[in-house]
Amino acid sequence: MRHYGLDWLRIAAFGVLILYHIAMAFSPWHWVVTTGHAYPALIAPMAAVTPWRLGLLFAVSGYASATLVTRAAGATAFAAERSRRLLVPLLFGMLAIVPLEMWVRVLEGGYPHGYWRFWLIDGWRVGTFYGVEFPSWEHLWFLVYLWTYSMLLAAFVAADGAARLMDRIGAWLSRGSRLLWAPIALMTAVRLAALFVVPEGQGLLHDVAGHSQYLPLFALGFLIARRPVLWRSLHRHASGAMLLALIAGGIVVSVELRYPGDVVPPHLAMAANRAARSVMAWAMVVALFHLADRHLNCDHRWRGTLGRAVFPAYIVHHPVIVLVTWFTLPWALDPWREAALLLVATLIACVAAYLLARAVPALGILLGVPAPAPKGGSRPAIC
Repeated sequence: MRHYGLDWLRIAAFGVLILYHIAMAFSPWHWVVTTGHAYPALIAPMAAVTPWRLGLLFAVSGYASATLVTRAAGATAFAAERSRRLLVPLLFGMLAIVPLEMWVRVLEGGYPHGYWRFWLIDGWRVGTFYGVEFPSWEHLWFLVYLWTYSMLLAAFVAADGAARLMDRIGAWLSRGSRLLWAPIALMTAVRLAALFVVPEGQGLLHDVAGHSQYLPLFALGFLIARRPVLWRSLHRHASGAMLLALIAGGIVVSVELRYPGDVVPPHLAMAANRAARSVMAWAMVVALFHLADRHLNCDHRWRGTLGRAVFPAYIVHHPVIVLVTWFTLPWALDPWREAALLLVATLIACVAAYLLARAVPALGILLGVPAPAPKGGSRPAIC
């Protein structure tokens, strides 16, 4: 059964993602391109969001994958459908969307040519070009990770004994407070074990820090969907999870404030920061899943539209922010006007991408817009 509360979480999480990327243009941290206005006041709220904003999306995706597995005619059909839904937009994005960002990156390094020369010739290099590594999937890395986790899930559900193993894990986690502390212990242990051994950074084959968080959250989302008994334990520990999230968030914010921007903290502070991020990642998922199930599990006439618009908005929002920031630098706008311009331009681009994807079916496939779900069945509660 569809969980409308988690649909709302997914929509809200992508909304936070867009605002976060706009804020990155004003933050003291390094980003693709910045406005020239760096505001330390952004450190605290952005640091408080960073540990869980993407982990929540992976957990929700894991939950949704359980429904997709159930509907599919076997693990192979599930893998094929997920490949179509994720790899086609990824390929389109890398051909038509990502080059826009890569062009801005090389422009910062002194690249002298226009976009068409870049797209036709220079954008397809392999190696370093004007200080930028090629090729790159930029913000579309999320699709790559999600596809990889989906393929691992397909292999798991196809294996003999998968259902029995889920029964045992679900039963074990449902006892006492294990659902709260066991994922935290696993995620923290793996991340700290790799902290000073493996360099941190995105990349499917070497992002140990990212996989140590995202893969367990994806798997836990799937497990909660397949073993509903875990919802009771999740609700039981929601208050404790929120308290843990507040404490961990305080540690993360304190470290980031003391060592802002690209300043590297001492080993102990860095370890405390990474451990607190792992604690907060799962604690916020528990708290937000509880909120979604108790208070948001109802439908609304805008839910379906917003849910289908998320994918094209995710694909186009990042390059729009980058391009608008870069080409308005000569205007020397004050930060409020710059922020308003970025927000309005991004929203217009996201709405336009969705409307075009809905109007042109072929473009809808490229931007990952599913057809509206057929009406019928029991009528859900209305928000």
